[in-house]
Amino acid sequence: MTFYKHSGPKHYLTSTMTDRFDCFYCRDNLHGKKYIKKDDKHVCTKCFDKLCANTCAECRRPIGADAKELHHKNRYWHEDCFHCAKCYKPLASESFSARDDGKVMCSKCGSLADGNRCQACYKVVLPGNQNVEYKNKVWHEECFTCFECKQPIRAQSFLTKGDDIYCAPCHEKKFSKKCFHCKQPITSGGISYQDHPWHTECFVCHTCRKPLAGTRFTSQENLMYCVDCYKTDVAKKCHGCKNPITGFGHGTNVVNYEGFSWHEYCFTCKKCCLSLANKRFVINAEQIYCPDCAKKL
Repeated sequence: MTFYKHSGPKHYLTSTMTDRFDCFYCRDNLHGKKYIKKDDKHVCTKCFDKLCANTCAECRRPIGADAKELHHKNRYWHEDCFHCAKCYKPLASESFSARDDGKVMCSKCGSLADGNRCQACYKVVLPGNQNVEYKNKVWHEECFTCFECKQPIRAQSFLTKGDDIYCAPCHEKKFSKKCFHCKQPITSGGISYQDHPWHTECFVCHTCRKPLAGTRFTSQENLMYCVDCYKTDVAKKCHGCKNPITGFGHGTNVVNYEGFSWHEYCFTCKKCCLSLANKRFVINAEQIYCPDCAKKL
């Protein structure tokens, strides 16, 4: 910004004349004396200093007729009072900036005051320096760090949680759902079973490792099995038909007695084939009979 400077009011020296030439205020004869012309009025230096001088914006004292005066936007300073409000560098012959609060600053201090401040260290981010801008805020590049690992993010991708910023690995580790099986973060996809998240590749048959997503399966003691492996390796065998009791298909109800299990439809009298589910029965030589047939043995 260019500053307009002048050396105070213009002085005039009258020549000796016979006609009176008086000060507008004190009426002192000005012939042969210095005077100042103020608003088309002739004023002696004494009255000028007392009645007409501008007040210095810095020291609040009058700027006398013999002082050098600087002015900017209807404000006035002694030449020696016109300095940077921050570093006190004289500004009479320097460029400067005027602040909204009335202070004046040299170009360097004004740039620092007007510059964006880093959201981490609160120091000014100088023009030309490496920086990161996000949501109308700015950081020094080295100050834009992950909230968790404290490392500069620089050109990496990042995610936010509230006002905190995280690098992708830390965000994944801290906030991603953990697979119920392998306990590692699930970054994409996955399935849910019994209110637990799983990687799709972890949700497989315990025996044959066949993927179970979208297929029929069953679980036993927190282990998942496909239908075939459950029938072969896990399911109890019916004491009647000797086939696996899987709970799939026809007849899902099971009868258990003294360590033996039956499909409900297989729990019948050995002699008359009467269904004995929820009825009295008799066991003889590991075979079941209705009470009537048991009496005839």
